[in-house]
Amino acid sequence: MQNRTRRCLAIALALLCTISLLSANATMAAGVTQADIDELKDDASSLSQQQKELEAQLEDLKDDKSRALEHKSVLDQQIANTSARISNVEAQIANYDALITQTEQELAQAEEQEAEQYELFCSRVRRMEKQGEVSYWSVLFNATSFTDLLSRLDIINEIMDADQRVIDDLQALQEEIRDKKASLEDSRAASEEARSQLVSQKEELNTQRAAADALVKEIQANESEYQSTLDALAAEEEAVQEEIVRLSRELAAQQAAQGLPSGSAAGGYIWPVSSRRITSRFGNRNTGIAGASTNHTGVDIGGVGYTTPVQAAKAGTVIVSQQSSGYGNYVVVSHGSGNTTLYAHMSSRSVSGGDYVNQGDVLGITGSTGISSGPHLHFEITENGQRIDPLTYLTGYIQAW
Repeated sequence: MQNRTRRCLAIALALLCTISLLSANATMAAGVTQADIDELKDDASSLSQQQKELEAQLEDLKDDKSRALEHKSVLDQQIANTSARISNVEAQIANYDALITQTEQELAQAEEQEAEQYELFCSRVRRMEKQGEVSYWSVLFNATSFTDLLSRLDIINEIMDADQRVIDDLQALQEEIRDKKASLEDSRAASEEARSQLVSQKEELNTQRAAADALVKEIQANESEYQSTLDALAAEEEAVQEEIVRLSRELAAQQAAQGLPSGSAAGGYIWPVSSRRITSRFGNRNTGIAGASTNHTGVDIGGVGYTTPVQAAKAGTVIVSQQSSGYGNYVVVSHGSGNTTLYAHMSSRSVSGGDYVNQGDVLGITGSTGISSGPHLHFEITENGQRIDPLTYLTGYIQAW
């Protein structure tokens, strides 16, 4: 009975230490919570609803050739939505992984501390026993009178009540550990489900991109049927250029009024992407359709995918960062009066109008938005208000047209 009491006391005290340590660890490891994941799930639900609405729009547009630009625009929105859903799921997976790691560390630390504290206390009890120090029984047997005995019993009861509270705390801790382990398994299952969703959504994204490319190729291959679409694109392109020149001159005038230099020396450009592969040159080019040609206002740089950073070819101020039917996501940087660069068909943009960018700063990521049948960067240079051939400055290119 004496050994049993001592052992219970040892376990209780060790676990009391463990409770405190576990509580401290839980406070320190609060980097990721289930609430963070739940917030992402709410965002995912909203994105899924948007996806359904886009699918309904696409169903309405699929056979209407007169609305081809609108059709491509909705396809681009659908692709952007799916990309956002993929990013959301990837964030969920990252948070699940962090939450799992945190919980595993908390449990491991608690178990390690429990073992250390238990061994430490056992050593202390063994030393006390060898030295013949106080125990519950010695407290009772050493009573000098019946009154003294009753007083000692009250003390013993208080000690036993304290031990019982420690044991109750132990049971609560064990329940908490069981809950944590159950939560851990739930997190692992949810993480695996999210990974499965990710695979499915990436396949969905590839299908959507193929559909968008197919529509552009159909427009290019059936010029007579889509003449109104092509005319609208040409008009939009010229309107964009006029607006670029206006904004560039307006910015130069503002800078001059502030006493800032507003001019820009010719040249000094770097390649806007890592690839040097030119798939379509500046000026008149054959579209691949017999008898048809078009005036290309820039160069197309291929050899990129949907993750290649687009860099500012020259330092300057962003005067346009928006989306259009033809250019898709595009950015224009002004480098001084009448001198600008344009970067088009990006999957995403990372700058806004008014931002100052240094040469080499990232403006966005390559893609195939707008009238584009595959990932590439359409790049233009304007000097003195006139578009010029970028290959005048971009040397070492690989000809692929």
